[in-house]
Amino acid sequence: MTNALLFPGQGTQHIGMGKDLFAAFPDLTELAEETLGYSLRRLCLEDPNSVLGHTRFTQPAVYTVNALAYRRHVLDGAARADVLLGHSLGEYNALEAAGVFDFATGLRLVAERARLMDATPGGMVAVSGIDTDRLAEALRLIGTPSLHVAALNTPHQTVLAGPEEALSQATPRLHDAGARAVTPLRVSGPFHTPYMSQAAEEFAATLMTVPHWHDPAAPVIANHTAQPHGAPRIVTDLTRQIDRPVLWARSIDRILDADPDTAFTEVGDSTTLLSFVRQIRRRRLTARH
Repeated sequence: MTNALLFPGQGTQHIGMGKDLFAAFPDLTELAEETLGYSLRRLCLEDPNSVLGHTRFTQPAVYTVNALAYRRHVLDGAARADVLLGHSLGEYNALEAAGVFDFATGLRLVAERARLMDATPGGMVAVSGIDTDRLAEALRLIGTPSLHVAALNTPHQTVLAGPEEALSQATPRLHDAGARAVTPLRVSGPFHTPYMSQAAEEFAATLMTVPHWHDPAAPVIANHTAQPHGAPRIVTDLTRQIDRPVLWARSIDRILDADPDTAFTEVGDSTTLLSFVRQIRRRRLTARH
């Protein structure tokens, strides 16, 4: 049986995150705080300045807590991962866990990625209860070229991104088209869309400063392609991950095509990605019957 390890991304942040992890891994926590230049523990446990929800703080915090949770997962005697994948920001945790780069390198990349992505205003909504074909037709009828698909999470949940005003105007029309829910996400920009192209191109220069990308100890599925990462393409794939949709459902399908009995584990205290997996499995089962 295949063991797949999942890492969540931005949107899972909350006050109190990592409270059982910082004391358990003091050296890594200290390294993170030295790298970032502020108290990550205080940010995550107290958020005294109410900035945990701001992208430039959210992403380093989630990356660090994910990394600590992964180490706790290993120490608890978990089975070796045969394949890893992370949703958006979580992809950096999957790559770090697979040994493609070390923790500090990953944190520096994430901090710069967060700074660049925080510069573009906008928002994202999760549209649930409507399949991608009906959603595409609804968007055509609504006539909102400023909205883009940012993530294909399940057969019946798609994330849209764009200017806040356009999202607000489209919401009632999406309900009319059959969407069960249109839920704003806890992010501060139109990620994984062409609005992020300038950030992506600037980030490419940062990626080029990494002296060496190690081969992963186990396959890591890239959000941008739903294919395993390879060292020759990693800079391109991580660049395009910023301004292209997250192909989550296709990535899970790839794993299940290889082994329908794959066991999935989500690192940390979130269960969102496991919920996506259940929905994808239900659709596959229905399709077979």
